[in-house]
Amino acid sequence: MSDTSYLSWPFFEEHHQTLARDLEKWCAANLPVEHSDVDEACKSLVARLGAAGFLRYSGGAELDVRSLCLIRETLARHDALADFSFAMQGLGMGAVSLFGSDQQREWLHRTRRGEAIAAFALTEPQSGSDVAGITASAELWGDEYLCKGEKTWISNGGIADIYTVFLVTEPGTGARGLSAFLVPADTPGLEVVERLETIAPHPLARLRFNKMRLPRAARIGAAGAGFKIAMSVLDVFRASVGAAALGMARRALDESLAQTRRREIGGVPLSDMQMVQGHLADMALDIDAAALLVYRAAWVKDKGAARVSREAAMAKLFATETAQKVIDSAVQLHGGEGVRKGAIVEGLYREIRALRIYEGASDVQKIIIARQILGGQS
Repeated sequence: MSDTSYLSWPFFEEHHQTLARDLEKWCAANLPVEHSDVDEACKSLVARLGAAGFLRYSGGAELDVRSLCLIRETLARHDALADFSFAMQGLGMGAVSLFGSDQQREWLHRTRRGEAIAAFALTEPQSGSDVAGITASAELWGDEYLCKGEKTWISNGGIADIYTVFLVTEPGTGARGLSAFLVPADTPGLEVVERLETIAPHPLARLRFNKMRLPRAARIGAAGAGFKIAMSVLDVFRASVGAAALGMARRALDESLAQTRRREIGGVPLSDMQMVQGHLADMALDIDAAALLVYRAAWVKDKGAARVSREAAMAKLFATETAQKVIDSAVQLHGGEGVRKGAIVEGLYREIRALRIYEGASDVQKIIIARQILGGQS
């Protein structure tokens, strides 16, 4: 059992502590799941998380960023695919949760019950983290938008029932020309042209919009508000990426404590050796520092801040980079067992790497932080 003393920090209220305890019990009974068929595993996880009531924390009126982060941390500590499945329901519907119409929010109700799977389609083959560099477009023709272009590295691509898609509606105006759209998976012209495989298998795909037509009612918020919508969603979910990394780091420390107590050299447990104790101390220190940044960002947002770009970027950057270091130390402390396929720390080593890239790579987070402090913004 991981250290949970952080739940007594002043960031949290009694209902957060209750949520953490309830979810821990659910995870112990339901996780990890079989990963041999990733698509089916994710579908099952979404349905089970919805039935258990945990997806209601992924968006809507009950969106509480501290709860969101606690859930991601706990799920990631038990099973990274469970964290992925939960997180994408929130990220995929984040724009609708914050800016959607009553009609669009019907999809939010379905995703929160686990009856539909959501996806967030922002990244493109050439633009990567450069949201202002998006080229996929939606041109207004009468009462419809004619859409063309591609998106890639789309989580839940190929299994999603509903996609939030960001497209250029005012060419030549940069970030001011983006708009957000809600696109059902069965929309004619929406094509899944490639499924993508990574070192830690997740449902990922490249999408193409082949003369896809959308009604005006598919647009989320105002025309040209897409950049603002995307950044508002990422403000919330970037901190939660840090929370997922935190969960993986906590699991790595737990496994390392057990391994170093169990393994002996010359009749002496590794945990009695000062060099090993130094590694364990560094891991614990880094985890607590990351937790403070993650839950500060969540607390600031929950207390009413309109934007938490700096806090979220700091949390995402530090927690993901720190978790990579902690997990690497765990592999080292496990020796040969640490690189054996199927070992827990080997799986964590593969899972953590992508978190330093998606929702804005680490270098992008540094740029965000620098611009915030140079501009004198919080």
